Amino acid sequence: MAEHVEKAAPQELDPEDAKIVTLARSSRARNGAAEGAAVRDTDGRTYAATTVALPSLQITALQAAVAAAVSSGAEGLEAAAVVTDADALDHASIAAAHDLTKNTPVIRANARGEAQGLIAD
Repeated sequence: MAEHVEKAAPQELDPEDAKIVTLARSSRARNGAAEGAAVRDTDGRTYAATTVALPSLQITALQAAVAAAVSSGAEGLEAAAVVTDADALDHASIAAAHDLTKNTPVIRANARGEAQGLIAD
């Protein structure tokens, strides 16, 4: 199991990365979920999702966003963002993004949409 090291987030996000943070933030707020996530595929399409916590199905927001991208035919990811109150992202979330594209940058943001960390290994 590879360890993912979070680095400090850049002071200012690229406008395209800021868009996926906004999508993740609005999805989380709309559903009242623990986490919201969004990904941008290599064609520039975006997919957003929230944490799924059903008795028979539990997946993280990032896993759900990656699943939405894959089921829509995405072949790779350019970037991912997760809005969460957690101090770190779990391995399963990062692994899902990296299963599709190794080293996909993953931004961790707070509920205000402020980037808190970046995983780009």
